[in-house]
Amino acid sequence: MTRIITALADISQDYEALFVDLWGCVHDGVRALPDAVAALQAYRATGGVVVLVTNSPRPRSGVQTQLEHFGVPRDAWDTIATSGDSARAALFTGVVGEKIFFIGEDRDMPFFEPIKLVDDPVDITLTDLDKATGIVCTGPFDPMADPDDLRPQLLYAKQMGLKLLCANPDIVVDRGEAREWCAGAVARLYTQMGGESLYFGKPHPPIYDLARRRLAKLGHDIADRAILAIGDGIHTDIRGAMGEDIDSLFITGGLARAETKTETQPDTEALNAYLEKEKTAPTFTIGHLR
Repeated sequence: MTRIITALADISQDYEALFVDLWGCVHDGVRALPDAVAALQAYRATGGVVVLVTNSPRPRSGVQTQLEHFGVPRDAWDTIATSGDSARAALFTGVVGEKIFFIGEDRDMPFFEPIKLVDDPVDITLTDLDKATGIVCTGPFDPMADPDDLRPQLLYAKQMGLKLLCANPDIVVDRGEAREWCAGAVARLYTQMGGESLYFGKPHPPIYDLARRRLAKLGHDIADRAILAIGDGIHTDIRGAMGEDIDSLFITGGLARAETKTETQPDTEALNAYLEKEKTAPTFTIGHLR
């Protein structure tokens, strides 16, 4: 059974590094969450290392710019690992071919910029669906529209035998009070239709490999038992941590706030019912990162 804590400081002394989700934990898609920022600053002040591990389809530099816009200070984190960078590395090795049909918004075009992680990358060209060798999805064309609107294109793609590279496995995110669809919803639909979707963000192994490489590049060799994963996604952050055999801290005040009846802290009965339903077991739980 998960242990409900009152603050990160209750357990942080047992961990040398944190793998911290962003959306719903450190910011709400509009602004930084002050208590979360203060908790990460305090942890780093004791010598701990903070890796922001996000399912954002953006490159690391794009996420850093976004953090500045939201008001997350630079002293709250050490490095960033994004689903976008993990998926980009795969893209440039040719996992979905060289001629790509792109599903996403114009703001995500930096996804196609070359990445230094790949030697001898393939040449990527964006094209129409009928000429494509594969699909890249960073999110729906319209994040507020039902992903099922894409069914005609996805059916055609399935008939062509195209693979879909999902740059963000999240199903939804909350931007302030508005809930938006993510690339994971499109990939889930494509899989349900019989297509093949490839994932590189949480809960899948590639992004954790990238996060560990980011740690190593900073000069840290930290055992998995000394890493704590923090996030509000039960299907991404918590299942990913369980798959990697690292401890986790579940933030119930994000995506699961209604199910867990979270205000300041989760309702214990509601929390236990939710975890039983989802068949997951976070090591620790808290209402909001603080």
